[in-house]
Amino acid sequence: MSSLAQDESRNISENVTWGQRKRFSDGKYNLARKNFLGYKKDQDGNIIIDEKEALVVRKIYRYFLDGMTPGGIAQSLMDEGVPTPGGKTKWIYSTITSILQNEKYKGDALLQKRFTVNFLEHKMKKNEGEVNQYYVKKGHPAIIEPVIWDRVQLEIKRREGNKRVYSAKDAFSSKLVCADCGSYFGKKVWHSNDPYRKVIWRCNHKYDGEKKCDTPTLEEDTIKNAFLLAYNNLCVDKDIIIETTKELVDSLCDFEELDQKIIKESEDLDIIADKVHKMVMENANTAQDQEEYQKRYDYLSGKYNEGKDKLNALQEERARRATQKEILELKINELEDADVLEGWNESIFKMSVDEILVSKDELTFKFYIGEEIKIKL
Repeated sequence: MSSLAQDESRNISENVTWGQRKRFSDGKYNLARKNFLGYKKDQDGNIIIDEKEALVVRKIYRYFLDGMTPGGIAQSLMDEGVPTPGGKTKWIYSTITSILQNEKYKGDALLQKRFTVNFLEHKMKKNEGEVNQYYVKKGHPAIIEPVIWDRVQLEIKRREGNKRVYSAKDAFSSKLVCADCGSYFGKKVWHSNDPYRKVIWRCNHKYDGEKKCDTPTLEEDTIKNAFLLAYNNLCVDKDIIIETTKELVDSLCDFEELDQKIIKESEDLDIIADKVHKMVMENANTAQDQEEYQKRYDYLSGKYNEGKDKLNALQEERARRATQKEILELKINELEDADVLEGWNESIFKMSVDEILVSKDELTFKFYIGEEIKIKL
């Protein structure tokens, strides 16, 4: 009887699972409202934006792009008395990072991030390729503009891949790099206790070796003025840069040849897989020379693995080009929004400058969009 009950439970579970995956493949999904900040349902059950909560979501994204860390954002929200998605008073790091990385805030939805492993215990597991995932674009209203969401993801990757210590307090922290030794510039205060107090930035290892670095000591006003020149030069030339970038995007968008190769490789793999299946079934039902069978099996398995590697390489190349296309489109959007600055703007500096290479007589500003501009000292 217990076996019959298990079979019945399995059948029900499989039917439910099939129904859910059919809905996912059709682009239909429910947005969990519990502890999900920024959305609610109207009287007809449609997903709509909760404007009061959406203000908090937008604030989190703005704080992050202004240079704040997730921990710093959490502390700021607590200082402001903003409740968490669960209605509590304590914000934590993981809640902020989850909000910053959730594609639902740009109106999209990645479905089946987790799936049920055990139909009896209903245990859930992170989907690492075991079952299909479905990505739905513009399935519900966006709280965050897609270009802003994408910019945040790039900034997250930049910070994660950055071996230097990230600081939100000083705009120039981990930005200035010595062209002589590759070390970062550190903040120093001269005459800290008298009227001649001055903040300067100097190579942290300037005097460590037998030969000191030739890179200069920089006053903050010097760096700020150089940034204004570099940024405004970028704005002046932005039309030319945008046109060149659009041409590159057009070339990256041509997936036809690559897609044909992917289709051909997939079809070849299906043929090999079908041959292996038939060979295995025949071996199970008919007496054969096992040594000869193993040779044929190993040969086909080798061909399949070889084809699989080729297919993976093609798919990775397509994904790389698609990612590069998105980055370039983001570059175009940022340049289109760029306007000449009349004075120092720390927020724009943090959002636009990746690194400043300091040489003896010039600063090279390396912008996130890929452009480099040299300013003489």
